[in-house]
Amino acid sequence: MSEKITCCGDPQPPVSTCNHPHHQDGKHSHDHHAHHDHDSHHRHGHACKQDHAHDASHVHAHHDGQSAPKQSGSMPPGTQQFRLHIAAMDCPTEEALIRRVLTPLPQVLGLDFDLLNRILTVHHQEQEVAEIQQRLTALGMQGQLMAATTATAPVRQQGWWRLLVGGGAALAAEALVWAGSPEKALPVLILSMIAVLICGLPTLKKGWIALRHLTLNIHLLMTAAVSGALLIGQWPEAAMVICLFALAEMLEAASLIRARDAIGSLLDQAPETVQCQQPDGGWQAQNTAEIAVGALILCRPGDRIAMDGVIESGRSEVNQAAITGESMPQEKIPGDPVYAGTLNQTGALQIRVSALAGASMLARIAHSVQDAQSQRAPTQRFVDRFAALYTPIVFVIAVLAAILPPLLWQHGWHDSLYRALVLLVIACPCALVISTPVTVVSGLALAARRGIVVKGGLFLEQGKFLQQLAFDKTGTLTEGKPALQHTQSFSALTPAEILRIAASLDAHSSHPLAQALLQACQEPLLPVTEVSLFAEGRGRGIRGRIGDQPYLLGNRAMLAALGLEQMPDNGKSAKSTNPSAAQSLEQDGSTLIFLCQPGQLLGVLGVADQVRASSKEAVQELHALGIRTLMLTGDNASAAQAIARQTGIQEVRSELLPEDKLQVISTLAQQGMTGMAGDGINDAPALARAQIGFAMAAGSDIAMETADVALMQNDLRKLPEFIRISRKTNAVLWQNIGFALAIKLLFLLLALTGHASLWMAVFADTGTSLLVVLNGLRLLRYSGSRG
Repeated sequence: MSEKITCCGDPQPPVSTCNHPHHQDGKHSHDHHAHHDHDSHHRHGHACKQDHAHDASHVHAHHDGQSAPKQSGSMPPGTQQFRLHIAAMDCPTEEALIRRVLTPLPQVLGLDFDLLNRILTVHHQEQEVAEIQQRLTALGMQGQLMAATTATAPVRQQGWWRLLVGGGAALAAEALVWAGSPEKALPVLILSMIAVLICGLPTLKKGWIALRHLTLNIHLLMTAAVSGALLIGQWPEAAMVICLFALAEMLEAASLIRARDAIGSLLDQAPETVQCQQPDGGWQAQNTAEIAVGALILCRPGDRIAMDGVIESGRSEVNQAAITGESMPQEKIPGDPVYAGTLNQTGALQIRVSALAGASMLARIAHSVQDAQSQRAPTQRFVDRFAALYTPIVFVIAVLAAILPPLLWQHGWHDSLYRALVLLVIACPCALVISTPVTVVSGLALAARRGIVVKGGLFLEQGKFLQQLAFDKTGTLTEGKPALQHTQSFSALTPAEILRIAASLDAHSSHPLAQALLQACQEPLLPVTEVSLFAEGRGRGIRGRIGDQPYLLGNRAMLAALGLEQMPDNGKSAKSTNPSAAQSLEQDGSTLIFLCQPGQLLGVLGVADQVRASSKEAVQELHALGIRTLMLTGDNASAAQAIARQTGIQEVRSELLPEDKLQVISTLAQQGMTGMAGDGINDAPALARAQIGFAMAAGSDIAMETADVALMQNDLRKLPEFIRISRKTNAVLWQNIGFALAIKLLFLLLALTGHASLWMAVFADTGTSLLVVLNGLRLLRYSGSRG
């Protein structure tokens, strides 16, 4: 229900996104009508992109229930939202109470809770903010309206003086009893009452609010336990219980602040001021929040880059670990993009700002992680359901333990009531409930530090169960920057003439294959007229006239559609009369582009892509983790097999259209947890259908938006690293759950047998909460290395 933050790679200039049919991967993003009608080109490209976007969102809605729907499409039209900062909200207990009070309002459509930053986002239709604030005030929680982009101020720990004074009084009361003073002696009663009033008033007030709203939460349980202890004359123990509980709440709050700071530290890496060029050419320090897009800023060696931008002048080594997670600095030259928070190491840089401070890549990563932690992961939902059953069950057991022994077996009421009070403390599920979000957020923050932005705890947990991972080829397994390798003529034309005609036809294309032809052509391009798209069955290509001669340029399927694959010798071949001889060019992984005239094949051009340096190692690591790998590509079978041999991919599906990729992923998803890694617009439907979609840093905006995990670096080794982080997060989650349940079970047995005291139960609950939180935060130091 939070607005989705797009965490993409380099900002891409607006281009037409309509697939060019003559290339096999279906990624050729241009319209050849462009050089006749710019407006029609713009309209055509826009419509094509919208269609893909619709397909992606439509498919993602049918995710087999494996994930929550995409947040941007989960609310009805006309939905509005506002954010409230609630300083007293830092625990699932407060969240449950707020949900109980606000959910019945008909105008409230959804509630998102960011407990780490104490922010409540209300999705509504014409809901009055004042009414929400009044209901929160009635719960003892003030809601302060926030602007959409306002960052939260650090939450300061308060109330230590209460703990010191109240705790001191409780210890003094216990010391008097240990020294032989009667428990009902006046000094003991006075010290105990001081401790209860100073440390316990906030808890007792919350307990009363919970009772009024018939909500069985920890504050009501503690209020009942302390009140019962006072009624049966256990004054010193009641004082110790309430002080220990106050200590537990402060420790939990401190742990949550530490988890929040793990995310906030991402934003802190970008400086707040920077040297900005003034109209007179001079430089002046300015707050980054005041600097507009297009301004020129200066970054000296040793400083962190303050804003996203493009280098105008200067060269330097830049450490981009804050964004990409890569440890080695990268050389940056004029024209290269740089990101806020990265470290400029060796040279002064003048940078043209490309994004406002609040919209920088670093800010989007941090905000994406914050949004992700507000979505409940599967384990957290399980723990919440368990706690919802566990607490009332133990509460009932406590009531029975209080009344049955005296009535049935003539046991003393004092001992039975005391045992019931211990059970009430044990009924508190805090250690169990608080450990899960802290662990998930730590895992999300760890992944973000490594350049892996996970858009929800759901996907972080699902990574552990991943069984098969499908890859797009061009731009994912390969660099996406192919080069012309071969030109072969099947006519009287020379190879240079074949290349010149093909490059002229492709002059207005932005597709990598077309760019390879344009870069290879050294001669001036020829004017092309009457350009149109060719599409017949799976045959894809382009028509055009050069002078009075018609030409077609396209893929092998186009060749078949024209009936030229078995064309007899026309007597004009300069090198070979058999078009099948071109098959030899495919053996090294080249993608073939055929140049034809009606009834005649003129020549073939072989373009080959380069495998990414990280692809082979990433595939090997995935296999070591037990992940099955597949390649889904629109390229021809020979080219796909060649890339598969180089990378070690186990299975290849070639000559696929976008809808074919979608169908393959749909079939695989029914067999087991399936991931899809891609970068193009044509990958978006398959990314949406996969249980986990991975988008490359250089991918299209729609691919980054549709994917569930965004890689901030074009390094496929991030995929096995994500899986290892997922497995480690799951391991810590279940360690915490198992430990918390074991302690609960132990003290439940001790309480029923009369061997546990009130303060022991509170101390155990406090200690367990602290240990599971610290264990969750331990993820932040996890190396994520292989093995």
